[in-house]
Amino acid sequence: MTIEGCAAGIHRVDVASYDVPTDRPEADGTLQWDHTTVVVVHVEADGTRGLGFTYATGAVATLVRDVLAGVVLGRDPMDVPGAWDAMVRAIRNQGRPGITSMAIAAVDIALWDLKAKLLDVALARLLGTVRDRVPIYGSGGFTSYSDGELESQLGRWVHEMGIPRVKMKIGTDRGTRAARDLERVAVARKAVGEQAELFVDANGAYGRKQAVRLASRFADEGVTWFEEPVSSDDLDGLHEIRGLTPIDIAAGEYGYDLVYFQRMCAAGAVDVVQADVSRCAGITEWLRVAAVAQAHGLRLSGHCSPSLHLHPAAAVQNLEHVEYFHDHVRADHLLFDGVCEPDGGALPVPLDRPGLGLVLKADDADRYRSG
Repeated sequence: MTIEGCAAGIHRVDVASYDVPTDRPEADGTLQWDHTTVVVVHVEADGTRGLGFTYATGAVATLVRDVLAGVVLGRDPMDVPGAWDAMVRAIRNQGRPGITSMAIAAVDIALWDLKAKLLDVALARLLGTVRDRVPIYGSGGFTSYSDGELESQLGRWVHEMGIPRVKMKIGTDRGTRAARDLERVAVARKAVGEQAELFVDANGAYGRKQAVRLASRFADEGVTWFEEPVSSDDLDGLHEIRGLTPIDIAAGEYGYDLVYFQRMCAAGAVDVVQADVSRCAGITEWLRVAAVAQAHGLRLSGHCSPSLHLHPAAAVQNLEHVEYFHDHVRADHLLFDGVCEPDGGALPVPLDRPGLGLVLKADDADRYRSG
């Protein structure tokens, strides 16, 4: 769908959604899925196109088309924060959390990409580069995997690709099969060896005391990261668990605005804040989240979306790492040219390409188009 306006400023907005099937059925502690939907936005000014996207639902494309496109048309492409503020004001009656923030994210990212391209610089250069390599961790290990699939995926990341940290899903069947979780963690440790860091993610499947009991067992296997042991809405529970285990507690992937992250940081709920640039209303808000986390003495990790996090992650001082998530890596390679490959446990930042350095492979993407 294309929305066009006057020639001055941003004069065109395109939006499309694509459903990319997973390579096999997948599940974590609280959800099952068989495809990933990617909503892609292009904005155009002065003959240059900016690219942004989010992993969400096709309803995001409707929000972009019906609400946000008209807000950014005609605006100065150099004024990205102004456009972001206008979008946030425009969606007041639709609500700030959820798919509305994902829609803003896709447009905001496209606007930053456009601005960097108009200036002919890499986005990381525009934002201000702290590093030219972004640490990553391999992420997958779904509860639906067999032991053999778990060993193969995690082992490949560590032993073949040189990624020294990996994450697996636990909380099988909404936390009702704790013994199976312990078995799988032992399998994973054997597969990656003693030197690699092993992370676990329960997606909020456990109760508080259950999580504390299991954390002790996970620590015996050298687990150093426990993500969402309980619901991320349970800040008191996260704080309590954090005080009872030496394992780092992480959460934040469902944060959509700055106030959410301020509350999480102020509650002492986590050791590492996870923010997702494709959910928390884009790069503009993600950079503010990084500042809030740093003000609380906390580290920041980019949740999923490695191709989108690469440039903003290169620009923040308190970055821990970015999640190299199996589904998103696969979808990115199918839909875009310019996707960066890991090198020694990090993604090199493509400072020689303007903007994000990504281009939609329109012909290849058409087979997945859903809206």
